[in-house]
Formats: sequence, C-alpha cells, structure tokens
Amino acid sequence: MTNVIEVNNVSWYRENKTILEQIDWTVTKGEHWAILGLNGSGKTTLLNVINGYIWPTKGQVSVLGHRFGDVDLRELRKSIGWVSSSLQERLHANDKTQNVVISGKHASIGLYTEPSEEDYEQARKLMERLSCIHLLDRAYQSCSQGEKQKILIARALMASPRLLILDEATNGLDFLSREALLTSISELAQEPDAPTLLFVTHHIEEILPVFNQTLLIRRGEVYSKGQSQEVLTSANLTDFFETPIQVSWQNQRAWLSIPEKN
Repeated sequence: MTNVIEVNNVSWYRENKTILEQIDWTVTKGEHWAILGLNGSGKTTLLNVINGYIWPTKGQVSVLGHRFGDVDLRELRKSIGWVSSSLQERLHANDKTQNVVISGKHASIGLYTEPSEEDYEQARKLMERLSCIHLLDRAYQSCSQGEKQKILIARALMASPRLLILDEATNGLDFLSREALLTSISELAQEPDAPTLLFVTHHIEEILPVFNQTLLIRRGEVYSKGQSQEVLTSANLTDFFETPIQVSWQNQRAWLSIPEKN
C-alpha cells in the first residue's frame, strides 16, 4: 500500500449548502500531514468523510488501501485512531488512567470486561512512550488538560492504528503544556512503527518539522497543499487568510505575525 488516503473530487452538500467542494488529496505512506484552516473551513467535515461517518455527495474515497463502498467501514475504523478534546467530556472522570488507555482497544467508553495482564502491560508501555507513566493509577479527572491529551493519544494507540488523527489536540492548553504535548507527538512520529499522522490545527506555529506536508483548507476547498516550507510562506498565507501575514522560520517551525501598518 503506497497511498494511505486517496480523496478524489469529493464534494459534500448539506441543506443546499456546499461544505466541501471538489477535494483532491492524497496521503502517501511515510508522510505526516498538518491540516490548517480557520473555524468553519471544513476540516472536521473532511475528517468525518475519511472515517466514513458521512458519505460524500460526489467523489471517491479510499483509506488504507480500501475503497469506500467495497469495505466494511466499522472494521476499517479499527485501524484509525482519532483524538480530539471533545472526547474528554465523554470519558468517565473517576476511571484510572491506565483503564482509559485500555478502553481504546475496543473503542469503548469505560471497560466492560476485565483487562488481561498483557493489556495492562501494553497500557504502561504506551504511557511510557508518551512520557506520562507518572500518571499511572491516577483518576483521569485529576489530570491536567495536557496530561489528559497524552492519555487520549495513548488510548488511540492501544488498538495499533495505522492512521492517527489529532484533531486540534492542543485546544485549551497553556504554552508550556502545549509544547510538552507537541514534543511527545514529534517523538511518536519519528518512531519506526509510527502510524501516519494527520495533525489538525488553526495555529501554524504548531506545525512541527515532522509534519513535512501541509494541506490548507478555506471555505470547503483545498487552497494549497504540498511541502510545508513551500506552503507556509508569507505570500501564500497572506492570500489564504486574506490579510497581510509575515512568516518567519525558527527551529524549522513557521511563526506568524501581522506586519505593522505604516
């Protein structure tokens, strides 16, 4: 399998309103992508299409080598991990952190069977992998926002997904917590057995060097896509945001500012 995701001429309409329009996008094995766009640009709708939660009005979708219409989407979703801050609200606040991680094996909220020792061992290894092993035996509700996000990523990895979607995973984090989480994501992406990562954000400074490809979405359309350093330029982002933008690069990360008016 060379292509992890193939989205060909995909459009999606709701109540006579265009939400996605003629999306063409391919994610190749070995790539990690950032998806950048303002609120309401269509980012989450595109993710819902990729997960098979909504069906495109037009176009074709293939994920992990399986064409939609020829595959059981319930089975396919077992190979896709999705982490979002909204998931935090659905979890049981008093569950121990390792049990939250283990619940990802069956994509359940809470545990309904007694985990095996192998399950606990895998959960511990994943928590070590994400530098949150110190949270073992803690109640989930007692963790900070950044710690909860690390637990959710470990939970998503419990099922050994081949595709991992991080949907605005840094929402609500202060600067230090955000950078700690981004460091863990960077380390994860560089591991030999790492899944393909999609990192959804509307802050360009969160696009780490490991996200070597960037997709810009505006008003439901692909505005630009390709190598991050070629996409995240002052000229391109000025047109994209429809306001003057200055991009500077530090430590292989793009930082955005608005030039002062003369």
